[in-house]
Amino acid sequence: MKQFLASVAEAHADRSKIIVVCIGSDRSTGDSFGPLTGTMLKELGWPNVIGTLEKPCDAHAVERETLELREDHVVIAIDACLGQQKSVGSFILADKPLQPGKAIGRRLPAIGHYSIAGVVNRNGPKAYWKLQTTSLFLVLQMAKEAALAIHTAWSGSPERTLAGNPDTRIRII
Repeated sequence: MKQFLASVAEAHADRSKIIVVCIGSDRSTGDSFGPLTGTMLKELGWPNVIGTLEKPCDAHAVERETLELREDHVVIAIDACLGQQKSVGSFILADKPLQPGKAIGRRLPAIGHYSIAGVVNRNGPKAYWKLQTTSLFLVLQMAKEAALAIHTAWSGSPERTLAGNPDTRIRII
């Protein structure tokens, strides 16, 4: 993820022109990857974040938010997804939009110039149930990794404190 985000930051150095859209809900463990990441980015001082635990950008809000995005900004879309068992805990990075809600059969507009999908659980029957029963610890760790990787790509500083706790430090290498 570090190299991918470094190349995005190199191409779009002005952090004020980046909008991070963190898709998901605070009411589903697996689907909280986006809002957790958004909350952490806000705590790290990112000004243009849509989708936090306080104000999630869920399936009902994503269409409205897509219409309100500024055309002169670069959008990084973040969402949870389901995948193969061996991919759980990894990220799918792309220089193209992502399709939110696909795992649960929703047809929502594609969003983002760049995308980060966190594979939070394995795909299978009853995708909605898989998202509901996903490990919160895994999702929280993945959100920390994504937020700090994004922040590091633009700030150049690999160590940051989250949630105002000086004992909570993560180093991205």
